[in-house]
Amino acid sequence: MKILSQLLLSTACITCLGGAVKAQKIPVMETGGKIMPAEWIDKATGHKVVRLVNGRDSAASFYFNNNCFVPQKNTEGDLMVFYSNTKQGNQLFSINLKTNKVEQLTHHTGKMAGEMVCPKTRSAYYQGGDTVFAVNVDTKKNSVIYVFDPAFKGRAGTINADGTYLACVKATGEQEREIYAKYPAKHDYFNRIWEAHIEHTLYTVNIKTKEIKEIHRENEWTNHLLFSPTDPDILSYCHEGPWEKNDRIWNINIKTGKNTLMHVRTMVNEIAGHEFFGVSGNREWFDLQKPKGQTFFLAAFDMKTGKEDRLYEMDRNEWSIHFNVSKDEQTFCGDGGNPGQVAKAPDGQWIYLFKPDGTRFRSEKLVMMKNHNYHLEPNVHFSPDEKWIIFRANFEGMEQIYAVEIAKK
Repeated sequence: MKILSQLLLSTACITCLGGAVKAQKIPVMETGGKIMPAEWIDKATGHKVVRLVNGRDSAASFYFNNNCFVPQKNTEGDLMVFYSNTKQGNQLFSINLKTNKVEQLTHHTGKMAGEMVCPKTRSAYYQGGDTVFAVNVDTKKNSVIYVFDPAFKGRAGTINADGTYLACVKATGEQEREIYAKYPAKHDYFNRIWEAHIEHTLYTVNIKTKEIKEIHRENEWTNHLLFSPTDPDILSYCHEGPWEKNDRIWNINIKTGKNTLMHVRTMVNEIAGHEFFGVSGNREWFDLQKPKGQTFFLAAFDMKTGKEDRLYEMDRNEWSIHFNVSKDEQTFCGDGGNPGQVAKAPDGQWIYLFKPDGTRFRSEKLVMMKNHNYHLEPNVHFSPDEKWIIFRANFEGMEQIYAVEIAKK
């Protein structure tokens, strides 16, 4: 196809995140609205942007709070796991961020899903039908981890820090699946599922013993499962639905069963959500609006004390659908949002870098995103060396993975 051939021709001047390959002067140009070269300088911001995966007609990086990186063993380069479409359907791939070498990890037939990577086991986990698989990123060997009873109809959502437990959630009955089938668009099914108060149950799966265990049950829409990156016993989950009507963010200890509401609203129409852990696991961060659509903060709980100990305010245009944080929790990034998002920002379509300045964020624009359709969420990640922000976008007309260099040349 024409788009793919143009992408293939553009690979000669690509910059690897681990080191540049100089072939020609990098063009300065507006980002998107057309097929871009393999690397360019964003005319609006002065930052270099590269397309990470060349020669494929689509590529999808992970959701913002799902770890996608496996660290290098010596100096061969860190790996990032991503999805790309093939003749067999969507498959998992890895890219070496030092050399840009892409390798296919899975050759699964049938639908597969799952954005679960465990750096300790150097494996990515995914589910196809009733079976959960693991693929080692070094050997490319795929193996069966667990097979659900066909009647179970649950979904694995996250792997814990030491690779010993999966967490999964199951809705009782068929009502939730029927709503999804009848109302496939999010704006149609979202309130319907929440209003139905369908019983959901959280389970853990012991990978070694194959024991599946119920750990929590309630008539709430349970979603957004995420284990702590460092504490193998702490599982974060949410009550999905309208944030202003929900006690959303919860943590449960899978060993003791202790279940904790992490943020209590202090006013009518207050919202808190899109929670994510810092790399150290010391804090869980979240988008906080007091009230919804009026004042905007990024806040955090201290996981040791259970208290909220960080609160950074930002302007309406700086609010982002998703945020992320550096290892030392002193630098942040965001993926912005279009005017249709909750902030109703007139000029919010940017990839941002944030630095705390007292109790506020001081922002820098990294990539102009006005040619990106925000129905696809960019989902920002810091690269392992923290020199780049990695995100996905469709400003060339298809979904691709990009990286923007934080420092200007």
